[in-house]
Amino acid sequence: MTKPIDPVALFRLSVLGPLLHRPLNRGEFQRLVQELAERHYEIPGSRRTLLSAKTIAAWYYAYRDHGIDGLAPRPRRDRGRSQIAAEIQEQILVLKRENPRRSLGQIVLLLESSGQVPLGSVSRSAIHRLLQHHGLSRPEERAPEEKRSFVAAHAGDVWYGDVLHGPRISLHGKPRKVYLVSLMDDASRLLTHSAFCLGETALDIEGVLKQALLKRGVPRKLVVDNGAAYRSGSLQSICVRLGIALIYCRPYAPEGKGKLERWHRTFRDQFLSELDLRAIRGLDDLNARLWAWLEQVYHQRPHGGLAGLTPLQRYQQDLPHIRSLGIQAARIDDLFYHRLPRKVRKDGTVSWEGRRFEVPYELAGKAVTLVVDPHGERVLRVEKETGEDLGPGTPLDLEANAQRRRHKPSPASDAPEKTGSSLVEIAHRQYYGKKED
Repeated sequence: MTKPIDPVALFRLSVLGPLLHRPLNRGEFQRLVQELAERHYEIPGSRRTLLSAKTIAAWYYAYRDHGIDGLAPRPRRDRGRSQIAAEIQEQILVLKRENPRRSLGQIVLLLESSGQVPLGSVSRSAIHRLLQHHGLSRPEERAPEEKRSFVAAHAGDVWYGDVLHGPRISLHGKPRKVYLVSLMDDASRLLTHSAFCLGETALDIEGVLKQALLKRGVPRKLVVDNGAAYRSGSLQSICVRLGIALIYCRPYAPEGKGKLERWHRTFRDQFLSELDLRAIRGLDDLNARLWAWLEQVYHQRPHGGLAGLTPLQRYQQDLPHIRSLGIQAARIDDLFYHRLPRKVRKDGTVSWEGRRFEVPYELAGKAVTLVVDPHGERVLRVEKETGEDLGPGTPLDLEANAQRRRHKPSPASDAPEKTGSSLVEIAHRQYYGKKED
């Protein structure tokens, strides 16, 4: 029977390759070893990617003297024997059995804090080997978390939001990466809206949400991941105003949006694989093809999870259950404006995106809410915290201000006549002996 070769030995041999394929000239060995030490490797059983020159040289001499067997890991000479004193070993085992989830660092801290061992005298690795020898190195297994497939009762109950990294397209003669921002209805698998964007920011997500609301009504819940864009205060404010429960999936738990992940696979297989990027003339052209494919192909094909119905048919079944924007549709733009706290400067201006805007001068020094249209990159007005309009915001025009007639305080003649009873006047009269008139 052929003896299997240790995989670690094979890895080490692969590292030594440049040192073994030919005789080396004088001084060449050290140069090659140093070059190998500067490379990155996928080291078995380790998160490190670099090897020291000393380690590589030791492997070379071990291979030269003992062949491939010399590269296999050697068992520790003290394997099975702990260097920790017997009474400390027993205490370590007690601490671990007492609380199976107690970490190595906690055990070290407990031993040192109680004075049972000197500071730094017991290593974590020694404790780990002891616990491993006694079968205590792993915490007791917990029952697996229960995860069950589900589907919302009606269309409009739950929407999912996510971003897919898309291809690169030519934009103004330069390659730009695009991102697919999508919102999907859980019950019907219908894409309430999806669009390619040049980023995956909160502004991109809000733009897609706005179009989805206008086309497909208001969801009761919106499930998204924990990315910074979905955590933005502007998105949370929009959902609060519309009565949408914004729900975040737990980190590293993509199964929370499994239907949308499955759609991404369909999208790659059926849309991206058929897309001819050479024919795309810009972002609008790419989105035009996406929307045509959604309405003509994806929404019209029977879905395996919908009992043979198409996403559009399943969505239309629940039209009576879907919440309409109603009168809020008339003020949908206002719902998506960003509202930012600002303090008006002494010159009656506020700043936004590195630019200055004038507001009514009587607001100088006061705290206000600045209302901006982030999509149109416009400052609209300032408001009180209660939403009361305080006046418009206009771009600062320094040249126009040079010719503007300014408001001046009332002249001194309009001030009330002084009585002459100030402390200065009284002291003056008393000192010089002047009589009252």
